[in-house]
Amino acid sequence: MPFQVILVEKTGESEISANLQELGEDQLPEGNVTIAIAHTTVNYKDGLCLRADGGLVRNYPHVPGIDFSGTVESSDDPRYQSGDRVVLTGWGVGERHWGGFAQKARVNADWLVPLPKDLSSRHSMAIGTAGFAAMLAIIALEKHGLCPDQGEVLVTGASGGVGSIATAVLSNLGYQVVGVTGRAESADYLASLGASRIIPRSEIDTISGKPMESETWAGCVDAVGGEMLARVIGQLKYGASAASVGLAGGAPLPSNVIPFLLRGVNLLGIDSVRQPFANRVEAWERLAKDLPLDRLEDMIQSATLSEVPKLGAAILKGQVRGRIVIDVNRES
Repeated sequence: MPFQVILVEKTGESEISANLQELGEDQLPEGNVTIAIAHTTVNYKDGLCLRADGGLVRNYPHVPGIDFSGTVESSDDPRYQSGDRVVLTGWGVGERHWGGFAQKARVNADWLVPLPKDLSSRHSMAIGTAGFAAMLAIIALEKHGLCPDQGEVLVTGASGGVGSIATAVLSNLGYQVVGVTGRAESADYLASLGASRIIPRSEIDTISGKPMESETWAGCVDAVGGEMLARVIGQLKYGASAASVGLAGGAPLPSNVIPFLLRGVNLLGIDSVRQPFANRVEAWERLAKDLPLDRLEDMIQSATLSEVPKLGAAILKGQVRGRIVIDVNRES
């Protein structure tokens, strides 16, 4: 039976098209589990996959979508049976392998995680890779000693996907969360997620010229990178850690070793793509327990498959707040 996908095709040497089309199940790629997708979402990487110059897609035609959730239709792997609810993030799906901008997918069973019983498919995609990475960052910070009584925790890029989930989870766990945003209109939104204080991006997005400043932050979930992360490192309290999740502000890190040597701070790299299965299960179970669903609802923008191309362009321009949830079976 035909199903709908967003199919990206090459139309010229440096041009592509991305359109809603129908395919047959025999056109799905190889894999040992077939999924009836219920929901997906739009991430920054997805925006890149919808562009000719995005640099992530090598082979066309292609179906992007790095996240999806749904129900197993058929499985050749004993770990999954027909009817099982599953979620997928990472592993190059949506980049090297056809992804979630479709009503069906066929993937490797090793890439799947059982969806926690307390999370709906819709809520899992309001979380997606962004929320999964945020939870990995929080777990890493906790394992390096972060506790609620140590002071304020900074969240950069706070109104984006990673920052929104990090803010909501940390505040629910009792932390004093300070959100950094370049959007003045996001103050009320971040306050609704539990941020105790908001600071404008302009106060912290350039290096100060000093190797260290006053000890300010008990920890940081950083989704920006670049000069902002470099400056935050110099403001961390003794022994504190920053978890690096993204690079919206650039990949170069114009920092120095002084804060690491004199304050014993830590820079924790967070990879969400190739995490082992046990870590994935831990993060999803923590999200089901520690992320208030009412706050999650405040982050959600609902959309359909046909809206994906324009949403991909919008997220690259920084015009998306919170999380987009695509109901792949809704027509309008």
